[in-house]
Amino acid sequence: MTTGAPTPTYPVRPRRSRMRTFLPLGVAAWLVLEIWLLTVVAGAASGFAVFLLLVAGFVLGSVVIKRAGRRAFQNLNEALQRGGAPSSSGSGGNGLMMLGGLLLMIPGLISDAAGLLLLLPPVQKAIGRYAERTFDRKLRAAAPGTLGDAFQQARMHRPDGKVVQGEVIREDRPEPRDTPKPPLTG
Repeated sequence: MTTGAPTPTYPVRPRRSRMRTFLPLGVAAWLVLEIWLLTVVAGAASGFAVFLLLVAGFVLGSVVIKRAGRRAFQNLNEALQRGGAPSSSGSGGNGLMMLGGLLLMIPGLISDAAGLLLLLPPVQKAIGRYAERTFDRKLRAAAPGTLGDAFQQARMHRPDGKVVQGEVIREDRPEPRDTPKPPLTG
């Protein structure tokens, strides 16, 4: 039975996203630029100076990653001892600090400059705010049935395998204690 629309005889390929198209080109251009810049600096100073810069970047990056990871683990332990969620004020920049350390560890001068920029608190705050706004916008624009929609729905799986969709409503108002509750009747 048809609804008037012709059935395609071939599978429809989804449109390729811009990210999948331009990301490999961007990575290739970045690698070529890194290698070219390293050869220019090696020609101006010396190969040994470039080697020392790369080793210093690797050591500094590993120290930064270790420090940020230790701070994130300490914040998590404190939150678990308190019995609550980790505070976003104390651990807001740990992920960006780890990313900065990783960029410092990658050989290249452009990645080192980007890693050093990510270690600055004003840059971390600006990127954190941008990422949070982007995540909230994508979450609100998510279509039903996607991963973004999963955060806004509640589902209860019953023992018989049925799924009951619903909405969670939490009221933070305390109930008055002096009013008697009606007895439960079966």
